[in-house]
Amino acid sequence: MIARRRAHAAALAALLALAGAGPLAAQERFSFALMGDAPYFDLDVPAVESMLAEIDAAPVAFAAHLGDIKRASAPCTDALFEERRALLDRSRHPLVFVPGDNEWTDCDRSGSDPEERLSALRRVFHSGDQSLGRRRIALERQSADPRFAGFREHVRWVHGGVLFVTLNVPGSNNNLGRSPAADAEHRRRMAAVFDWLDEAMKLAESRGLAGVVILLHGDPRFDRDTNRRVRRPDGYLALRNVLRAHAGWYRKPMLLAHGDSHAFVLDRPLVDPLRGLRFDGLTRVEVPGWPVVDWVRVDVDAADPALFRVQPPAASGRP
Repeated sequence: MIARRRAHAAALAALLALAGAGPLAAQERFSFALMGDAPYFDLDVPAVESMLAEIDAAPVAFAAHLGDIKRASAPCTDALFEERRALLDRSRHPLVFVPGDNEWTDCDRSGSDPEERLSALRRVFHSGDQSLGRRRIALERQSADPRFAGFREHVRWVHGGVLFVTLNVPGSNNNLGRSPAADAEHRRRMAAVFDWLDEAMKLAESRGLAGVVILLHGDPRFDRDTNRRVRRPDGYLALRNVLRAHAGWYRKPMLLAHGDSHAFVLDRPLVDPLRGLRFDGLTRVEVPGWPVVDWVRVDVDAADPALFRVQPPAASGRP
């Protein structure tokens, strides 16, 4: 295990060197784009193309799509996956895709097996070791670790002294409470999620990086920390507890970005339920989604103590 961890640390160190990474220089700035939950219907594709064109023209380093590239009831076919990949791959900027529930956990609604469809997503969107887009960036995948060889969708990279990490945590209660098979899948995947996140946080700390950005699809339902009226198993409880633990010791800014609930949200949602104290180190941004097709720009400025400044969707395309 120690040897494997050392190998992963060495791999990330190589990525850092290639990117010129390390602590942000005093005046270093960059921006990145976030989008999600679109297109739901084929009729939405032109709006997504227009959004991508707007992002292409913006001064951003890269973009991330936070999942849901179709409506839940639409067939989860290889052909549709290939069409959506081609759509995102036309981005002028590097683009990273995070799986959403509509393209795998909910595929039983149209007669497909969710885990088999997740394998198809990995094949279509996560082959190779680079991002999507006409200009690409190198990614480190969790699948390089033999313990988690299947989890190609979990990636990380460094830009401008900030560590970015993706996690496959979808909506629909994170695939928990549906069936014994789904519950077993949830446990396997979340073990990989937590190991990947733990490694990312430790690497950010050991390298003296300026902050961490966590990208996933599902709304973690932070409201449940103070509202206990939940009758079924909470698919995000363990995630919220892990995030709370990391926010408790990591002394630099963290940004959590997700989709799923289709409304722009910007807040600091982590609360200690015992003491009622808010963790100020973690900021959450939820991107807008269908029927709205829009994107969010995040500006990163080393001279700003907050590090991350999230622009509301209507202002995202402005320089």
